[in-house]
Amino acid sequence: MATSDWPELSEARDGPTIAALHVFSQVAGKVAVAALPWRNHGWHATLHMTPRGFRTEPIHLGGGTFELAFDLIGHRLLLEGGAGGEVPIRRMSVAEFHAEAMAMLKQAGIELAIHGRPNEVEPPLPFEEDREPRAYDRDSAERLHRALLNADRLFRLFRSSFLGKVSPVHLFWGALDLAVTRFSGRPAPLHPGGIPHLPDAVTREAYSHEVSSAGFWPGGANGGTPLFYSYAYPAPEGFAGAEVRPESARYDEALGEFVLEYEAVRTSDDPDAAVLAFLESTYAAAADLGGWDRAALDCPIGQLRVPRAV
Repeated sequence: MATSDWPELSEARDGPTIAALHVFSQVAGKVAVAALPWRNHGWHATLHMTPRGFRTEPIHLGGGTFELAFDLIGHRLLLEGGAGGEVPIRRMSVAEFHAEAMAMLKQAGIELAIHGRPNEVEPPLPFEEDREPRAYDRDSAERLHRALLNADRLFRLFRSSFLGKVSPVHLFWGALDLAVTRFSGRPAPLHPGGIPHLPDAVTREAYSHEVSSAGFWPGGANGGTPLFYSYAYPAPEGFAGAEVRPESARYDEALGEFVLEYEAVRTSDDPDAAVLAFLESTYAAAADLGGWDRAALDCPIGQLRVPRAV
């Protein structure tokens, strides 16, 4: 039976709100891109989960510091720092959200220019021209938040069992996916690029080194069923045919990655165990087939108040 901790996510009911938040989040993410020095793999631009939603990291600009935070409990975009400010999130167009967010920043004395088109979204209509009202249902937004918090909690636990270079658990607003990435420590072949409406230079820098990456994608502006995913770059020989857990997981040829439907997780006897089995088994497939030095990179899952043995 499903538990209340894992909310149902319906593409028909919740998808329009998730799609709106996907594009709204890009406005905030592009503020970070415009204001922060580039960091490896584009990690400076990502969003981070909070008990009330998700936010940028602190942005230091013009002698001040601020954050942009999506409060999905109070249903508003908050400018935190300095004079502050807020934009109510409601049924509205992307053009309205963009105009109100940029006006809020300007009123607080923060003036910067952002790239005015979404990334990884079809069609990439400029924010200022996207005037069709977007649905926004508060219950759907809160369901999304709870699902993302569950994924965040388990990704952080999974992250604790790796000693090598590993990313933060963070939300990429390009595709609206929460992700965590492990690195073998070796450089990767040049990525071919070709991700829609994303500069190849960004993609190639992001995939400059070998990775095993996993995430949760709740749907978004391009539509689709919520799912967990896991892939390797470069994918080692035999990766697509590897045996992974749980039984409901499968390799998607079109995506080139393993997927586990969110609904299968939600309705399983033990959703936490299902997600952790997926993360651990798909990583093991990537690392073993790719010849990673697992003896040096792996460790037990972290325990409360117990430092790693040295």
